This record gives sequence, C-alpha cells and structure tokens, in this order.
Amino acid sequence: MSRCAVIIVAAGSSRRMGFNKLLASLGGEPVLRRTLGAFGACDEVCTIILVAGEEVAEAAKTWDVPKLAHIIPGGTERHFSVKAGLDAVPTDCDVIAIHDGARPLVDVSQISRCIEAARFKGAVTCARRVTETMKRADAEGRITGSIERDHAWVMETPQIFRQDLIRRAYEAVLRDGILVTDEVSAVQYLGEPVFVIENLTPNPKITLPGDIAMAERFLA
Repeated sequence: MSRCAVIIVAAGSSRRMGFNKLLASLGGEPVLRRTLGAFGACDEVCTIILVAGEEVAEAAKTWDVPKLAHIIPGGTERHFSVKAGLDAVPTDCDVIAIHDGARPLVDVSQISRCIEAARFKGAVTCARRVTETMKRADAEGRITGSIERDHAWVMETPQIFRQDLIRRAYEAVLRDGILVTDEVSAVQYLGEPVFVIENLTPNPKITLPGDIAMAERFLA
C-alpha cells in the first residue's frame, strides 16, 4: 500500500469572504475540521501536515485529529506555503497529496482513488468535467465569444504526485521565480504529464459567503 502524506493548505486571508472561512461552522463543525477529518478517515493517508495562518493554527491545536503531525506557518503566496509543507514531509512517503483546506466535502473514496492512481501515473488531480456553456467576456463584461467545453475540466484538489516529482517541480518553480496557482501547473512547468481523475461527488471550494449555504445543502 502506498504511503501518502497530505499537505493541507490553509494560509489564505479569506479577503473575499469577509471573515475566516476555514473556521466558519459547516454542519456544526469548522470547515477546516471537516477537511482534516476526511483525510484522517482515509486508510492510505499516513500523515497530515497543516500549513496555516496563526488564527487557524491555534484553533487546529485544540482539535483531535490523530494523523495531524505538523502545523506550520504559511507563506505570502500559495507556492511558498506548499514548499513549507513539502519540507515537513517524511522521506518514506512515496506520494504526496496537496489539498485546499477550504474544500471540506471531498469524499474519502475519491481521495483513495486519486492516491491509487498517483502510484501508477505519477501525477494526478481530482477534477470535474465542464458541463455548462462557457463564454469569454471583456473587461466591461461584454461577451466576446464561446469557450469549447469538450475535454475541458475544472481543477479541484487533492492533487497527488510521486514525492520526487513534486519536489523537483517546486525546486524549478522557486528557482525560476514562476508564480503557480496549483500543483498541476508546477508539474507541467517541468514538461511532465498530469492526469485527471474524475470526481462525481460535490467538492466545492468555500470562497464566498453563499458557498457555506450551498455546502450545507450538500450535507443535508
């Protein structure tokens, strides 16, 4: 069985939310507590590393999460936070998963599928198909054209990689000063392939106040 370390990225500022979304109540417990619980319940996960801001870190210290091994400070940008998490991963873990702390509804069985796929493919991401009609608009909001949705996917997390591959990717990104918004982009920067693992269960990212209400409906 693959030994998988998980880095939960929870160092964002929640500027668009107006309050700390990771500590907001969702179904009676904090958003981030639900996220940690999903990975803690996955048999393939051996250790969890939380990269968080001070407020979130202090709250997490009071929670009972048996697989939570480290809570470390986040960086000013996402890729710095991920690199800090990578530095704390044990060397005997063959794959590493990176997940947004603000995605609390990820299904445990989907986590397992992604981990298993990463063992053989080397680099995978949880993703969902684009099914809506997509349009492109200019700066004034005027529609300028259509976006082809065939073979288009919305990137989600977890994104999971062989340890050697994601380490090489982040060494290259930091060395060359490249700004990446997810780990798929970092691995693609090396020219390495990344494969999608389709997710058929709700896995929204809590970003705006209305997202909490939507997530509550999914739970119900």
